[in-house]
Parts: sequence; C-alpha cells; structure tokens
Amino acid sequence: MKPMARLGVGIGWRPEIADAVERLPRLDWVEVVAENLCPGHLPDALRRLRERGTVVVPHGVSLGLGGADRPDPGRLADLAERAVALEAPLVTEHIAFVRAGGPLTASPRLEAGHLLPVPRTRDALAVLCENVRIAQDALPVPLALENIAALFSWPDDELTEGQFLAELVERTGVRLLIDVANLHTNRVNRAEDPLAVLDALPLEALAYVHVAGGIERGGVWHDTHAHPVPPEVLALLGELRARVDPPGVLLERDDDFPPEPELAAELAAIRGVLTAEGARPTPDAATDGLRPADGARGGHHDAEAVRGRVAVAQTAVLSALVAGTPVPEGFDAPRMRVQARALAAKRADVVAKVAPDLPRILGAEAYRQAFLGYARTRPMTAGYRRDALDFAEHLLLTDGIGDGLARRRLTAWWRDRAGSKPPGRLTRLAHRLVPPPRPRGRRARARLAAHPGTTTTRPVTATDRPAAAATDHPAAAAAAKAVPAAAAAAKAVPAVPAVLAVPARSVKETAS
Repeated sequence: MKPMARLGVGIGWRPEIADAVERLPRLDWVEVVAENLCPGHLPDALRRLRERGTVVVPHGVSLGLGGADRPDPGRLADLAERAVALEAPLVTEHIAFVRAGGPLTASPRLEAGHLLPVPRTRDALAVLCENVRIAQDALPVPLALENIAALFSWPDDELTEGQFLAELVERTGVRLLIDVANLHTNRVNRAEDPLAVLDALPLEALAYVHVAGGIERGGVWHDTHAHPVPPEVLALLGELRARVDPPGVLLERDDDFPPEPELAAELAAIRGVLTAEGARPTPDAATDGLRPADGARGGHHDAEAVRGRVAVAQTAVLSALVAGTPVPEGFDAPRMRVQARALAAKRADVVAKVAPDLPRILGAEAYRQAFLGYARTRPMTAGYRRDALDFAEHLLLTDGIGDGLARRRLTAWWRDRAGSKPPGRLTRLAHRLVPPPRPRGRRARARLAAHPGTTTTRPVTATDRPAAAATDHPAAAAAAKAVPAAAAAAKAVPAVPAVLAVPARSVKETAS
C-alpha cells in the first residue's frame, strides 16, 4: 500500500462558511459532501479554492457500502465524476448502511436518511468487502472508509471495532478515514474502548482523520457537528498522533456555525496537538497497493445466501426505527427508541430545508408536530424531496390541516410539484373509510415468485404480526415470507389512491 500524500490541516467546506474558509490562515485542504455538488456548476467560492491550489476531497454519504445490496452503479458513477471534476487524490465514504428492504426481502425499500452501524459479523464483513471491491473498481482514485458514530449496538457482534476494520483493510486494501469524535461517541454510547481500537488499526492504511464536536444529553452522546470540539476528542487525536503521523486532519462543522475566529481557534488547537512531542513516524506499508486474496470468499450461491441474511437483519432493524414495528430480539429497546426519535427529528429538519415552504405554510411548530406524527409509521422510501411531497399528500388526504387558507396554499404547492389533481373530499373520505385490499395466499406467493432474488424462510403466522401496524400495503404478504419485521415495515407504507399517483422524480438526496 503506497503511502498517502500529505494533506495537512483542513476543514469541511459548507456554503454557510464559504467566505470564512477562503480567509482562514494556513488552511491546506477542504472536504466537500459529494452529493451536494454538481460537477459542471461548482460554487464560485469552491472554484476559487481550486484555482489557488487547495486540495478538495469529495466525501460521500449515500453509497451505503455496508448495506446488503451491491452498490448502485449510478451513485458510483456520480462519485467518480466528482472525483474527476475536483482532481481529487482520493474519495471517502462510510462503513454504514443507509437503506434496506427491496428485492432481497421482497418488501418496500426503506431509507434511513442517516448512517447506521453494520453488525460486526462475518456475514456483514463478507458483504462489505465485496461491496468495497465493486466500488474500488468503479472509482478512478483510491477509496477510504470512515468509522461511524452509533447510538445502538447489534447483539450478535463477532468482532471488535478494531478487528473489523483491520480485517476489512487486509481483505480489500481499502484505506481508512478515522473519526476520533466517533470513537469518543462510541465510548459513551456503546462502552467501547477507543484506545483498543487505535491499537488494533493497520496505521499504514490511514488516509486522514476527522475531528468534530457533539453534546451529551441523558447519558447519550450526540455527534452533532454543531458544537465545539471537546477536550476528550482532542485527547484522542493526541493518542492517535502518538502512534502515527496522520497524513491529514480535518475539522467538521455542519450546523450552528461559529464566528470565523472560533473556527480558526479550533484549527489552531488541532495543529497544537499534531506538533506535540512524542509522535511516532508513519509505519512502512506492508504491501504496494495490491489487494490481498480473500480466502473467505465462497461461491455465488453462498454469497447470495449471506446477502440474504444480512438483508433480513438490516430490514428488521430499519423498519423498527422508521416504521414503528417491533424492536428485534436482543436489541436495547430504549436506545432504539432514542435512535428512532433522532432519525425522525433529522428527517423533519432536512425536509424543512429542501422544502422551506412547508413550515412557512403550516407554521414552524405545527409543521414539526405534524411531520413527526406522519414519520412515526411512514418511512422514507425515495429521498427527502419525495418525502416532502408524500408528507403534503398525507395532510391533504387526512384533512390534517384545520386552517382553510393553509390548506389552499398547500394544495397549490403540491399541485405545482406533483402535476396531478389534489385529493377531493370524496377521495379523502374513501381513504379513511375503505381499507386497501390485502393480498391473499396464492396471490402473495405468486408475487413472491416474481422476485427470484428473494430470501425465503417460512410462512408468516399470526404471532408474527406487529402489535401496532399502521396500514396495509400490497407488498406486505410477500415481505412477510422474507422476514416478519420487513412485513411490518411494508404494512407501514400507506397505499395511495390512483388520483394521487405522482411519478417518481430523479432528485439528489440531501447529505446525512
């Protein structure tokens, strides 16, 4: 593995601080959220940075390389295009899953809108390694993967965080982006020892380091990227620096941006840690960029069976978090509820940003309460802009707006974007009184047979039905054959009357 080029000290570029970033002294490089860029129309401030020689690294958030599905070719092509447009020395992503369901479980696709932890099992590692190889083959520059922060743990982990990362590097040759703030988060939330993780890492694979702030509430650390970097995180950066001279360190700030002098002071604190005495030199690489052979790789049939098992587990977890279905056995239910509330709150915030007319029409507090109620049993399935349309559609269907003027304004907003006739009184009444049809046994089995990639276990029984399902969905019975929790997720997706059918649009998801 060839040594990484020196990056130095940098900051996450965001439009809100673009002017400040241009003025920050001794800034060596920046990182940008890849999904927020259009390669042919770079923001002027970012273009000026590029023209003066500042390195720009695209940081992806939507590949979901830890998910059961293989990486989407379109998303990989988008990330590759941004790497070329920015002349980036590498691209980065996360060890996480961000969606579940679909053909592997014969259930509707669910979107988390957030980076969720993968189980540290042999199955999940095998899937991740194959997905990483697919991504490496599609990208024009090296790939580095980031460890993520988590609010909950999987009950069946077989490896520690350090073992998982070390074996990932050994089997794929991928580089690592180590977020020391995430190590601190997992120390608080999952009782994991960050020093043990650092000791187990293959330091020759280190691409660069993330540093960020957060806040503790009720014994839970929230990795907000909206607070100053705490001393505990700087101390972990010092521990890493004592083991290796990192090629680069980057300050992340995504919200509640401070004045420019405070950003400069945080960057200066990072430089102070990096120049402290006692650091070890970067270890020599053991290989020259060649991927080691994967002795654990099985045949196609085995690989598909492994993907099926991972898909079932991830769909059960995600449906519990975003569709109100029961928490899978072995998980910490109170902590899962914390995660579910955090996902819903983030979803409400992002929808308000991509569709700012909604809180203006409804009123900020009324919007938030209505959206959180909507999100409890209606998972996101196609990105935030589609989610905004579905939310407005839901309010119009259920008479969820008491104010006549607000209803007329929301109707006009929805019509401008959906291009269909908004629901009338009879449609709304029918939606409330007539339940959508439920597929029967033979039809459900035929629907399942139409998905040859489906993982089938046993037929669903009465004891598998969720205690509080929201509504029925035509795919529910088929999903039940793959996993009971996935079936519950399918039941949480409401059927939409034909008059409300809106063509799916190709939209960019806002960064997690």
